[in-house]
Amino acid sequence: MKLSKKRYLIGFTAVVLVLAGVRLCFPQVAENRSEKLEVSEEKIESSQHISHLSPLTSHPHKILSVPSFKECFPDTQAVQLQAALKWGVKRVKDREDAERRKNELVYVGANPYYHVDRLYSSIPYLVPRAAVLLQDIGQAFFDSLYVKGIPLHRPIVTSVLRSEADVVKLRRHNGNATENSCHLYGTTIDICYNRFETVENPNGPARRAVRNDSLKYVLSEVLRDMREQGRCYIKYEVKQGCFHMTVR
Repeated sequence: MKLSKKRYLIGFTAVVLVLAGVRLCFPQVAENRSEKLEVSEEKIESSQHISHLSPLTSHPHKILSVPSFKECFPDTQAVQLQAALKWGVKRVKDREDAERRKNELVYVGANPYYHVDRLYSSIPYLVPRAAVLLQDIGQAFFDSLYVKGIPLHRPIVTSVLRSEADVVKLRRHNGNATENSCHLYGTTIDICYNRFETVENPNGPARRAVRNDSLKYVLSEVLRDMREQGRCYIKYEVKQGCFHMTVR
């Protein structure tokens, strides 16, 4: 049956009148609907706010460390020396020789992501490949501290490029120092695991104290990842208190 315009208007008017009557008799129906909409909107706004929280205020990552330092970082002098010979420079005789070869070496004495300790038996130079590795380690360490909710600290570099004169001097009072050290080639870095430099505003409040062991665990996670990515060889040195690593 064909629906005429007149019949459509009559039907529409009847539906409107029925709904109006329901609203008058049961006003709580409309109120409940409005409240539900408001609650739903509040939930959406709340979920959007939570999703924009930083890891520091929501769910900080756990400190996991590595199963075993010796097993995760077993790379011997012989293994690291092969990489040093492949990627390194010709042995540096002394500091004057290092100064003359700056086209082969990169200065690493200052960086926002790591601190270079006062050097007695090495000089602050590395081959570019090793300098990039050190930069990436420092940056990854910062990132890892941030997502774990730990105040920022810088790893401390204790040894980098050694000249032949440095090795001779070092061997006089360090029986473990090898004559053919990987440090001679500008490819090798020592980062201590029992000291870290706190990053803080000198004019601001003091940072929360963090145990060196906790920082060591975080650093070990970063170094394990770098090693597994094929970026370097690493030896866990007990007596020297450092991670001894050579770029690959």
